[in-house]
Amino acid sequence: MPGFEVFGARERAQVNEVLETGVLMRYGFDGMRQGRFKALEFEQAFAQRMGVDHCQLVSSGTAALTVALASAGVGAGDEVIMPTFTFVASFESILMLGAIPVLVDIDDTLTLDPKAVAAAVTEKTKAVMPVHMCGSMADLDALKEICKAHDLILLEDACQAIGGTYKGTALGAYGDLGCFSFDFVKTITCGEGGAVITNNTNYKVNADQYQDHGHDHIGMDRGAETHPTLGYNFRISELHAAVGLGQLERFDEILDRQKAHYDILAQALGDVPGVSFRRVPEGGVQNHSFLNIFLPTAEKAEQAQKALSAAGIDACFYWFKNNWHYINGWEHLTQVKSIAPVSPQIEENLLQLRHKDFSQSDHYIGRTLSFLVKLGWDQATVAQRARVMRETLLSL
Repeated sequence: MPGFEVFGARERAQVNEVLETGVLMRYGFDGMRQGRFKALEFEQAFAQRMGVDHCQLVSSGTAALTVALASAGVGAGDEVIMPTFTFVASFESILMLGAIPVLVDIDDTLTLDPKAVAAAVTEKTKAVMPVHMCGSMADLDALKEICKAHDLILLEDACQAIGGTYKGTALGAYGDLGCFSFDFVKTITCGEGGAVITNNTNYKVNADQYQDHGHDHIGMDRGAETHPTLGYNFRISELHAAVGLGQLERFDEILDRQKAHYDILAQALGDVPGVSFRRVPEGGVQNHSFLNIFLPTAEKAEQAQKALSAAGIDACFYWFKNNWHYINGWEHLTQVKSIAPVSPQIEENLLQLRHKDFSQSDHYIGRTLSFLVKLGWDQATVAQRARVMRETLLSL
C-alpha cells in the first residue's frame, strides 16, 4: 500500500485506450467509444473478484458510503452507528443525507465493539457501519446478529481493508453493502474513485440511479432516459476507471508483496517486551496494509512514536493525536462547525458527543501505533526497517 507505488505499463495502456476515443465520461457518446466502457468493465471485474452480484463505481470512497446509505433508504433523522476510530468520511457521508452519526467505542480489533453497538441501538437506528481500519475487520458475526435482531442494515466500510477476508468472504461482501475507496493512497488506486458492492438488486438499481442524477440508464440514448428518483452527481470518469483496471490486474501481486513485507516486520517485533498486536477476529485474514501494535501505556506509545521517527521510521502513526482519524481531533464535528446550517436534531446529537465517555476507545487508541506497509521497499530496505524498529522499541 499504496498502489501508486507500482504504476506502470498496464495503467498507461488502459488510460491510452480512453484517450484514443476521446470519451472521458462513462455515459453516452456510444458512437465515439469504439466499444470501450472502462467503468462498466471495472464494475464487472471487481464484482467477480469480490464474489458479489453487483458493483457500482463512484467518484470517491466518501461518495461510496453516501450512495450506499441512500440506496438502502437511510435519510433524514435516521441513526447510523459508527466507530470513534475511522476517517472523517464516515460521519460526513451520514450527515450529507440528513442522518445522525451515533459514535460508539472500539475494542481490541480497533473496530466497532459489538457490545457498544448493541447498547446504542434505538428505535431510530437504521444501519450499523463497521469500519475495517488499517487492514483488518470487526467481529462481523456478532454485528450481523445485532442487525438481524433489530432489522438493521450492515454496511461495511472496507476502504482500508480491500483484499482482506472473513471466513472466506471478501471484506465488503459480508454485509448488506460494502464500500471501497480507490483514492491515491489506497491499496489499489484510480487516483480518485470508490465502489459500492452488494448482492441486493434493489440496492444496486438505487445506487446506479442515485449516483447519476436519478437517470434510469435504460436504452442507448442518454437524452431519452427518465428520472425515477432524485439523485446527485457521484459519477466516476472513464480515465479514473481505466487506471483502476490496470491496478486490478496487479491486485494479487500487491497483496502478496504487502504480506511479505508485513511478515518481516511482525516477526521482528513479535517478542519485544510490552509489544502486542491488534486482535484479528477468528476466521479473518487482514490485507496486511498496516502493522498495528499496542504498547503498555499511552505515554509509552507516544514516546515510541517520537523515538521511531527520530530513528528514521516514517509512516508511523499515533492516531490518538491525529486530526483526521480519531474523535479527539474532530472538533468540527463535536462543535458542529458547519458552513451550512444543520437540523436542530443533528446539532443536538452532535453536541452531546462532547460529554460522552469514550474511555474504552482511548484505552486502545492511546496505546496504538500503526506502521504503513509500503510496496516499493526492496528486501534490504524491509530488513533494515525491521531491525531499526526492533532496536528502537527494545531501547525504550
